Amino acid sequence: MTNTVAIGIQWGDEGKGKIVDLLAPKMDVVARFQGGPNAGHTLVIGDQKTVLNHIPSGILHENILSLIGNGTVVDPFRLVEELDMLLEANIPVNERLRISDRCQLILPYHRALDAAREAAKGKGKIGTTGRGIGPCYEDKTARRGIRLVDLTADDLDARIDENLRYVNFMLVEFLGAEAVKKRRCG
Repeated sequence: MTNTVAIGIQWGDEGKGKIVDLLAPKMDVVARFQGGPNAGHTLVIGDQKTVLNHIPSGILHENILSLIGNGTVVDPFRLVEELDMLLEANIPVNERLRISDRCQLILPYHRALDAAREAAKGKGKIGTTGRGIGPCYEDKTARRGIRLVDLTADDLDARIDENLRYVNFMLVEFLGAEAVKKRRCG
């Protein structure tokens, strides 16, 4: 069994998505194992242009299984938008995509913390995409992150409340930004 791995130098814009798309027709599986929705894979097949942020570029090819692994951080709101776009283009996402239930979820408070930190740095900012990826990985490392599997956990609300207390302390007391309010979905 042969494996082909495309790894960049962690700065983006290296063309990893294009290389993967070029190699995909010869593969059985295309997987993302880390990173988040800061990726911007622009794929052109025929006259159809598709931009993917979460989903591996193999999704556009028949007979290829696309995987999002547990090292990846996922913004559930943006993921649903991307899935809807693919479904509208008649891509059979349900057949071609599998997502690890251990993926960490990027929640609105991650984006707020990311933006507030960047704003506080002023001219010394690092140029983050502001999509909450760094703070989400911090939560994973600190073992306070919310994973896809946790969406059905009995203690989900309590865990989000505890995370919000921490994040809001950092936002208000340390960074001088506005607190994030808890919001309900659907």
